[in-house]
Amino acid sequence: MKLSMPLSYAGGFAESARQTAELEKVGLDVVWVAEAYGYDAPSLMGYLAAKTERVEIGAAILPIYSRTPTLIAMTAAGIDALSGGRCLLGLGASGPQVIEGFHGVPYDRPLTRTREIIEVCRNVWAREAPLTHDGAVYHIPLPEGQGTGLGKALKIIGHPVRARIPIWVAALGQKNVAMTAEVADGWLPLFFVAEKAKDVFGPALEAGTAKRDASLAPLQIAAGGLLAIGEESEVAGIRELGRATAALYIGGMGAKGQNFYNALACRYGYEKEATEIQDLYLSGQKEQAAALVPDELLEATSLCGPEGYIKERLAAFAEAGVTHVNITPVGGDPVAMIEKVRSWL
Repeated sequence: MKLSMPLSYAGGFAESARQTAELEKVGLDVVWVAEAYGYDAPSLMGYLAAKTERVEIGAAILPIYSRTPTLIAMTAAGIDALSGGRCLLGLGASGPQVIEGFHGVPYDRPLTRTREIIEVCRNVWAREAPLTHDGAVYHIPLPEGQGTGLGKALKIIGHPVRARIPIWVAALGQKNVAMTAEVADGWLPLFFVAEKAKDVFGPALEAGTAKRDASLAPLQIAAGGLLAIGEESEVAGIRELGRATAALYIGGMGAKGQNFYNALACRYGYEKEATEIQDLYLSGQKEQAAALVPDELLEATSLCGPEGYIKERLAAFAEAGVTHVNITPVGGDPVAMIEKVRSWL
């Protein structure tokens, strides 16, 4: 497996870049840069490109609604050029609260949009002909009767470093996972439980893989969680750090019937807990909601324990098909922790 890590940008761009440069020296393969409703991800990705030499720089994720398909393609091509071919384009639908509440655009047809964006990006990068696309959502150039009528099919001016920048998709729903397995290069699941992955995601992955183009390599998968190395008395508190985050996603990331993470918790077998967590969280009782997050779920979605235990968890992730163990080191020297895990892979 490769070793990847979500980047913390709480300390600022300069500090994040400095840490990434140190981590790549000890074996970090991929750094993932988030974009929620703070700073945009490409700005930091470009900065990282200038401050690092080997590590791949991934977006996890760029929301599909806040940019045109061609701008997404141009942005990825630009970061790929700056980094010498180290960009990973992570795409995701985000959720209605952010897309409609912060960006002010309708949250509609996420699967169709994702599929069309992937097609447009690959056509832009291939640069085989002026770009044309007539899909269910996107029409490039605009057809007659829309706009000024002056639109012209164009090629990207520069020659992209790579004609096929790897595209990863953040997906949880069955249809989205199947689409990801069919057309994407990589999959970014959240709250991935290795022991339950086959039952929960297996049918969707198999359905998508059956339609996968032979020109695509096998689907890559990045999953993991908080990393803390030590005895239970030393790491229990760090594992507990994931409780509030789990409650936020299961309880607060969307309304009833529109929360993908809540639906996933139900598919894992935690229907009762998921319902109660959501009811409490949406009523403002966040601490009570967090208290109901199953300990079993926290343990399964993290790597906290003695060295032998963590090696067992790494083996379980590998057995479940994970190609990139995605960890967040906490409670120690992150450089030393990354170096140690690298030696186990």
